[in-house]
Amino acid sequence: MKNVALYNLGCKVNSCETEGMRQLLQEKGYRIVPFDEAADIYIVNTCTVTNIADRKSRQMLHRAKQRNPEAVVVAAGCYVQTGRGRIEEDDCIDLAVGNNRKKDIAEILEEYLQNRQETGKGDKTLGGTTVLDMSRPCGYEELQLKQTVEHTRAYIKIQDGCNQFCSYCAIPYARGRVRSRSEEAVVREVRGLAESGYREIVLTGIHLSSYGAELAGQQGPGTGLIALLEKVHEIPGLRRIRLGSLEPRFVTEEAAGRLAALPKLCPHFHLSLQSGCDATLKRMNRRYTTGEYYESVERLRERFGRPAITTDVIVGFPGETEEEFEATRAFLEKVGFYEMHIFKYSRRAGTAADRMPGQVPDRIKTRRSGELFELERRQSAEFRRHYIGREAEVLLEERQEIAGGSFWVGHTADYVKVAVPAEPAAAHGENEMVRVPVSRFLTDEILI
Repeated sequence: MKNVALYNLGCKVNSCETEGMRQLLQEKGYRIVPFDEAADIYIVNTCTVTNIADRKSRQMLHRAKQRNPEAVVVAAGCYVQTGRGRIEEDDCIDLAVGNNRKKDIAEILEEYLQNRQETGKGDKTLGGTTVLDMSRPCGYEELQLKQTVEHTRAYIKIQDGCNQFCSYCAIPYARGRVRSRSEEAVVREVRGLAESGYREIVLTGIHLSSYGAELAGQQGPGTGLIALLEKVHEIPGLRRIRLGSLEPRFVTEEAAGRLAALPKLCPHFHLSLQSGCDATLKRMNRRYTTGEYYESVERLRERFGRPAITTDVIVGFPGETEEEFEATRAFLEKVGFYEMHIFKYSRRAGTAADRMPGQVPDRIKTRRSGELFELERRQSAEFRRHYIGREAEVLLEERQEIAGGSFWVGHTADYVKVAVPAEPAAAHGENEMVRVPVSRFLTDEILI
């Protein structure tokens, strides 16, 4: 029996795939151990969304080889897909697996280990690394989950790939074109997880709004995803459905109305923005204006009352002037988000933005991102403060010691973190839905 350690980097889609590989290996008899322990095989599911992600991927691969120089170190995923030259030259990597082969991880390892035992090297050896087929994925790779690391909330991948080709993004080159999982497979997986006791599921994908776009019979933006949601909504035992990142154009009048008719759908919407300046959005090849984005937010607020709206913002995109940055900040103030994920622009080789003039110095990016972090903290506190003096329904997830006390910590439907006193000990438990009064901030992030 071989010991295998897995490490995940990047998005929730990667997390789903890592969990899928973990389960496949367990079913084949491998023993799963923590990544910081000695193992016979280390698998790093890599990310390439930024230069930092690339560097972190390399660091974890090298750390694995340092931990056990005799171990088989496997690089999988997006960094592998876009950085073949670097992968082939890296002596710490024994085996590279692209995004189209993760479902075959058990068979790949079995063949590699057999070849190495017989010949001292694997098939298609280039330098010291065995590199498998790295062609861009063209079909949906099925990795069905029976359980997840979390015991209350399950992330389910339903879509892969992206057709948008935003000027800053390397993901279409790493993930390929849009591919959607069948409705039948998604419903079957959700039903199984619900029967296993999961109360909440999160549907996720690389470009979730495109779900179903390539399937026969789907017409119009978002229709495939909404039709799937309506089917998932009927599954017994499921209490909450949460969505991953959406494009602003997804939220039409029809879409907002159909979403609002689903009581299990969480009023928590991540609408990707990237910039609050129309000129910057155009250079980014984002296919909407700030006016259209604001209309989408208003549609959700009209239907859901006070939904949690979250977003991503990139600062320091090539050509971003002080005036453009101020336009972004003013727009963020106008919208009023629950949470914002702020990123400094990272150059990605092979993208259109990498060749653009007007690259912004890092010191300016740092200052601008710092200003937006302050705005994000203020807006998030304002949103959460609304709960004080009201009752909240919380899905309890884990027990924690906070500020000298024992609490059950969980989230509301709009993803606000709430702590519930754990004494008496038998009062509550993991995976329980409770209604509690909220009276104050326990920490900067947690209400009680």
